[in-house]
Amino acid sequence: MTALLARLRRRGTDGEAFDRRLVVPMVLGAVLNPVNSSLIAVALVPIGVALGAPASQTAWLVAGLYLATAVGQPVTGRLVDLYGPRPLYLAGTALVGIGGLLGALAPDIWTLVGARVLLGLGTCAGYPAAMSLVRGEAERTGRDSPEGILTVLSVSAQTIAVIGPTLGGLLIGLGGWRTTFWINVPLAVVCLVLGARRLPRGRHRDRTTSLAATVDPAGIALFALTLVALLLVLMHPAWWPLLVVVAAGGAALVVWELRAPSPFLDLRVLGGNAPLLTTFVRSLLAATVSYCLLYGFTQWLEQGRGLSASVAGLVLLPVFVTGIGVAALTGRRREVRGKLLVGAAGQVVLSVLLFLLGGTSPIWLIVVVTLVAGVPQGLVTLALQNAVYRQSEPARVASSAGLMRTFFYLGAIAASTTGGIAFAHGATTAGLHDLALVMLVASALFVVITLADRSLGRLVPREDPQ
Repeated sequence: MTALLARLRRRGTDGEAFDRRLVVPMVLGAVLNPVNSSLIAVALVPIGVALGAPASQTAWLVAGLYLATAVGQPVTGRLVDLYGPRPLYLAGTALVGIGGLLGALAPDIWTLVGARVLLGLGTCAGYPAAMSLVRGEAERTGRDSPEGILTVLSVSAQTIAVIGPTLGGLLIGLGGWRTTFWINVPLAVVCLVLGARRLPRGRHRDRTTSLAATVDPAGIALFALTLVALLLVLMHPAWWPLLVVVAAGGAALVVWELRAPSPFLDLRVLGGNAPLLTTFVRSLLAATVSYCLLYGFTQWLEQGRGLSASVAGLVLLPVFVTGIGVAALTGRRREVRGKLLVGAAGQVVLSVLLFLLGGTSPIWLIVVVTLVAGVPQGLVTLALQNAVYRQSEPARVASSAGLMRTFFYLGAIAASTTGGIAFAHGATTAGLHDLALVMLVASALFVVITLADRSLGRLVPREDPQ
């Protein structure tokens, strides 16, 4: 990643190249979400002990952020498309600081859940804002070559996934679990200062048009209602009666958005963009496989294979190290279809290898599995990110990026629910094999729809002018 940043800095000396001053605030804003997703993993048990909260309550610390982020990403993205990245970036990072402060001072578990919701909403702005800035720089310079900066964003998020739990453990050791919330305050301050100084001014709204007509609050409300109900059913299958709300809310959303003068989700444009919709589906499938591994395989290592938490963490390290290496090595290559196919094939191989594991499997075989897992980890996320950038309408690149993240979170929640079913009686080898079957089906579907998607071969950006 250092080499990529250096290359961007060198190119930034040319007035017609990507503005290097944007790189740091873009990366910091985009990693706020993975920071808060990873730090909480090691804080759940200390929080439960300190606040007297059972696991059923501390689980909402994870679910609250997922719900807020899944709903908030496309909403924030749409606002970024309308008003530019700067105002949403500043508002979002300010909300991160408030959420961090509230969490650090929270007297009970439900106040802490509220803080996590605020953090989820606040961190929604970073990634759509970054994608909008990349598009804006391409339009300003006439150079549609964003592979370098998109790789930096991808590698940064994966790096946080590696160091997040370790950093969280260090923070807890230094000052208790509240430090995992306090850390958001200085991060937010840095983002606010850099954002205010470096990000371009937002677009000015036409004062003759009402805010309600521009933003489509009814469409946003129906979208939020439908998605929250769906996510709750995915997280708690016993709440299946909420499917009535999903159906009614979804139907009302479609009817409204087809008639709205300025729809939140332009269903006519979106429905006519089959390649982008297919990329959203690929995002869901990829997240299902990735998070089945992250949630399920990790539990099996400790319970089914009998490894300690520290050894299990070391065994998982090759997933992220290989993923970062693969992303860094291939990031500047412009092909999207090849990356998706190799990544999808890697997911298929990974799923098959999981069937070979048992309670007495040697460590070397487990390490082979984690090394293979790193290949799709590095390729797929990066390729999906590039595909969304190329396939979305220029005026809606931020909201399209937010929608991709929503589908990704749907896959993550589906994986979590699948893991809960497969490991209902403990993280056994039989449960791991059930999980592997789900992963195999999802990865096979990924391969099929990618092979059938001929539009991917046309995602080759124009060359920079000489």
